[in-house]
This record gives sequence, structure tokens and C-alpha cells, in this order.
Amino acid sequence: MIAPIRLSDVTVAYRRRPAVHHLSGTFAPGSMTAIVGPNGAGKTTLLRALIGELPLDQGRIDRGGIDPRDIAYLPQQAALDRTFPLACAEVVAMGHWGRIGAFRRITGAAAARVADALAAVGLDGFARRPLATLSAGQFQRVLFARMLLQDAPVVLLDEPFTAIDARTTADLMRVVTGWHGEGRTVIAVLHDLEMVRAHFPDALLLAREAIAWGPTGTALTSANLFRARMMAEAWDEDAAICTRGESRRAA
Repeated sequence: MIAPIRLSDVTVAYRRRPAVHHLSGTFAPGSMTAIVGPNGAGKTTLLRALIGELPLDQGRIDRGGIDPRDIAYLPQQAALDRTFPLACAEVVAMGHWGRIGAFRRITGAAAARVADALAAVGLDGFARRPLATLSAGQFQRVLFARMLLQDAPVVLLDEPFTAIDARTTADLMRVVTGWHGEGRTVIAVLHDLEMVRAHFPDALLLAREAIAWGPTGTALTSANLFRARMMAEAWDEDAAICTRGESRRAA
């Protein structure tokens, strides 16, 4: 069974100025949580901390025994390079690496799973298509197919539906709800509040610190959203360095 992911007083800072500030809470096993908040609220920073890509300045993340390498992570499209000379099947096959290694040839059943994953995201017949020829939506489908092969217990998605068409969004949202139905823990950074309310049972409203975390209807009230916006407008990039944790340690 998947264990909960627990955050205890987590702070991630750049030059000692927090991007995520003293965050505590739990992603329950098999939960489906949207992380929402203003630009610069620390949403992507939190995902990168969850996979161990960014060190913590304070606090602790307990992943319930899950190795960060066993967490499927989809970064924003802007962070990905589509010019590398790879075909769709080669990218999807990278989802097998955790089980067979990076340098073993994909054959037999593994190759069939690649084809099935492409078909599952609506790209049947795209195996040999070069990445550079794909639209933004097709490229996102390829990345979702790769995640299907990863078969990870925890899935992190950073703005997975940005700059893609409505049909692709709907198709990929079905994949996400399928993961949730299989009991995986799904955590997604999203901006579309209507989508969050329609599909995500839980939400974390983040403005560097947690404004609200819990059932979506309770977390995303007008009052909470207003508070998050006001906090964002009040941010001072030249503010004094946070010493809250240092004060605790001194005590």
C-alpha cells in the first residue's frame, strides 16, 4: 500500500529567502491534489523538493519509504527540449528505464507496452514520428505515455495542460483520473480553478506558505483566494531573510 507523504515545517529558499515557507501537511495515499496559487507562489519549487531535486533549508519530507527516483514527474513543457533527435517510441521507452536500465534494448513485451501506451493517449501509429514534428499537444501525449510505462505509485504534474487544445486536455485528464482510480497519489500544479473544482477532490492553496490545504470546496473559497492574491501583491523580494527556524533552534 502507498504510504502518505508528510511535510514537516518544509522551507526551500533561494539565497536564504524562502520560495516555500514552513509548510506542513500530508498528501494522503491515493489522494488527488491540485496545487494552486499566484505566480511565484512556490508551486514548482515544492514539486522539485518532493522529488529530491532541491534541498530543504528546513524541515523534513517523509515519502513513506518511496525512493524519489520512483516518483513520476512531468515538468513544464517550457523546461523540455523537443529538438533532440528522438522518435516518439524512444521517448516513451524511457519509462522502462527504472526496470530494465538505460542501455538495454527494448524488445518483445516491452516494445508492445510502448505501442499500447501510445495508443492509450491517442497516438497509435506515432511510434516513429520525430519529436520535432509534433504539436505541443502531441508532445504532451508522448510524455503522458512515458509516465504510463513508469507505473509509479506517485505522479507529479507541473502545469500539464498549459498551451494544449481542449480535446487533448480532456483526453489527458482522463488519464490522470485513471491514475487516481488505480490508487496512485496524484499531485498537480494547475491554474484552471474550474478544472480543479471539477476533477480534484483536494487542493493546496499556496502563496509561499499554505493558505489552505484540504477538500477543494473548503480550500478554494473566495476568502482564501483573496488572501493568497493579497499576499502575492505584498511580496517584497528584498525583504529581510527569514530567521523563524533559527529562532526555534536557538530556543
